[in-house]
Amino acid sequence: MTSRERVLAAFAHEEPDRAPAWCGASDEFIEKAKRYLAIPDDEQLFVRFGDDFRRVFASAPVPETPLMPGVTYRSVFGVDRHGFGYGMPMGHPLAQASLSQVHGYSWPDPGSVDVSRIRSDALAWRGQYAILGGDWSPFWHDAIDLMGMESLLLAMHDQPALVDALLEHIVSYYFEVSRRIFDAAAGAIDVFFIGNDFGSQRGPLVSPAMFRRFLLPHLARLIRLGHDYGLKVMLHCCGSYAPLIPDMIATELDALQALQPCGRGMEPESLKSQFGSRMVFAGCIDSHHILIKGTPASVRAKTRRILDIMMPGGGFVLSASHDKLLEETPVENVVAMFDVPRDYSN
Repeated sequence: MTSRERVLAAFAHEEPDRAPAWCGASDEFIEKAKRYLAIPDDEQLFVRFGDDFRRVFASAPVPETPLMPGVTYRSVFGVDRHGFGYGMPMGHPLAQASLSQVHGYSWPDPGSVDVSRIRSDALAWRGQYAILGGDWSPFWHDAIDLMGMESLLLAMHDQPALVDALLEHIVSYYFEVSRRIFDAAAGAIDVFFIGNDFGSQRGPLVSPAMFRRFLLPHLARLIRLGHDYGLKVMLHCCGSYAPLIPDMIATELDALQALQPCGRGMEPESLKSQFGSRMVFAGCIDSHHILIKGTPASVRAKTRRILDIMMPGGGFVLSASHDKLLEETPVENVVAMFDVPRDYSN
């Protein structure tokens, strides 16, 4: 099987020749792994790991004003952030906003995103890999950045119309950006890959009722967009959120990534038995306790155990339980994880 065939079989809940694999990694880990394995470039590294996916991106708009000293990143919605990676928000511009101020905010123009290269970038892989595309669309995170988490949660109770308006503006931007990407890519993308973290380590960040009231309609809107273009839709979602999965299934979400087995209620056996025929799960190899703290032997044993649980009937993609492998992850442990499916038979 090609990598693309392998992934599409898993998404169809059929057992492929081996478990498809997905490797998300930080830039720091990638550089470390290339040095450790004496591999000259990123692509050869992903080939070595057996990554069955490739991802294409549109070009983000350039901020209209330069970043001030101390600002390491500015979101598309104008929230300045400071710190490692994307950092933490330095302020919440809509924390005390009225409904009219939400509508009057300087919302970004989807047309400022450059999609001119997206099709050629996707076709460059010549159908070998499953192509991830579309805007990441972290609308829940953006709402938190714009209002602050406490203000947002209170507004869900006290000012629901304001929260509705806020989310509508955010999601409408992402919807239009992804629509433009899919029009430009014209069938060259396989999976619409989006990301929102709805869980803590102990449970969902909002109740199932509040999730259905405020967040699920917007998630469903993005899922319908992907399906309208014939794409599978995969949601990256960290933490513990098992009580929300039935609602996600009801919206016809195809896949969840990256399952964290140490989160409350996220045990792979339970999720596979309850939802495995209706949801593709990606992840399951604990980034913290197994990949960072384990040994190659313990990683191989855990990976084989996860494959025993998750592979039957298809619907599984092997990956770490975090969206990106961190620099402190031993390269030999990652090699051990990705080498197991090549030898595995249940």
